[in-house]
Amino acid sequence: MLNIQESQVPRGVAWLRLGFRPFFIGASFYAVIAVLVWSFIYSADHASVQLAFDPAVWHAHEMLFGYAMAVIAGFLLTAIKNWTGHQTVRGPALFILFASWLLARVLSLVGEDRATAFMAACDLLFMLLLFLAATLPVLKARQFAQAGILSTLFLMLVSNVLFYLGVFGVVEQGVQWGLYSGLYIIIALLLVMARRVVPFFIEKGTTDRVIVRNWRWVDNTSPVLLLLLWVVDVFTGYRVAAAWIGAALFVVHVVRMAGWYSSSLWSRPLLWVLYVAYAFIVLGFLLKAAELWSDLMPTLYLHAFAYGGIGLMTIGMMARVILGHTGRNVLSPPPVLAYVFALLVSGAVVRVVLPLIDPGLYPAWIATSQLIWVAAFLVFIFVYTPMLLKARSDGRDG
Repeated sequence: MLNIQESQVPRGVAWLRLGFRPFFIGASFYAVIAVLVWSFIYSADHASVQLAFDPAVWHAHEMLFGYAMAVIAGFLLTAIKNWTGHQTVRGPALFILFASWLLARVLSLVGEDRATAFMAACDLLFMLLLFLAATLPVLKARQFAQAGILSTLFLMLVSNVLFYLGVFGVVEQGVQWGLYSGLYIIIALLLVMARRVVPFFIEKGTTDRVIVRNWRWVDNTSPVLLLLLWVVDVFTGYRVAAAWIGAALFVVHVVRMAGWYSSSLWSRPLLWVLYVAYAFIVLGFLLKAAELWSDLMPTLYLHAFAYGGIGLMTIGMMARVILGHTGRNVLSPPPVLAYVFALLVSGAVVRVVLPLIDPGLYPAWIATSQLIWVAAFLVFIFVYTPMLLKARSDGRDG
């Protein structure tokens, strides 16, 4: 079992002292490896690469349940310690959790049935242990208001179970249900986390006095509409209804973004990257709504969510968490970080916006966006990995 240990002083190797360290390292490197593999398959030779699943399915699964889940694991294991005051998994228990994630990723690159079955076991074990590791401190602190966050982890586990049931032929539509459910649940989690932290960051992290505005009707409407979109789009196939729900979500979140806006946020890369990431999620709702009037490629709204929304939001949160939890000043990030974020934004524009302007160059837009993604994460790895491997600069635990 995963044992939660209380500790007030540094102990053990630095990279296993808190959840963000191994999982942000793993996520960053896997962001590069997984996209390089996919880029080679897409641009060169499908037949020469043997994977656990069909290449397009592998790409979708590994970016959601591999890369994104690693970032979510690192973030939540760190945040829950702050929320509850109870130590989350560390040391050997954290190593076991991380190793189960890592082994699943390695096995995904092996195109054999036995390896795929072992991958499924490791992947589901990781998600089950993560759910337990997140739940136990919450129960100890009796913070039942965190049930919404915990429910998203459980739903991600169920979605991955559905996916593997589809892979092994048990549930006919399991692969599609699992992947699309995973995407919508991650979007829901990011929207919840953004609502918690982005307004606070904007108010406290800008040089001007800024008072953001939030509306209860927006907070109440957003999760209901997103739940409806998930159910209608994934399980019913009612295209028109899903588009109208997407349109409603677009309006709701434009209102929210307007209430958060301040021109001063553009002076802080760690703020504007989260705001732009949110904007790409909102763009995804708009592209979903556009299915009412056009036959846009579904990959565009999917990648507005995935490349622009999830990609930018996760790298922005990793950058901030690493600085804050290694004893550094979040108001003075490494200068190169702004260029990393700008590079990734340009990649999202190439992947989502330019195909709307010139769909004839679609393969070139995809290849270019893949290279931009890899370049941005390589710089991120170079800058941030040393921070993750070393003890806190202030001598504290974590």
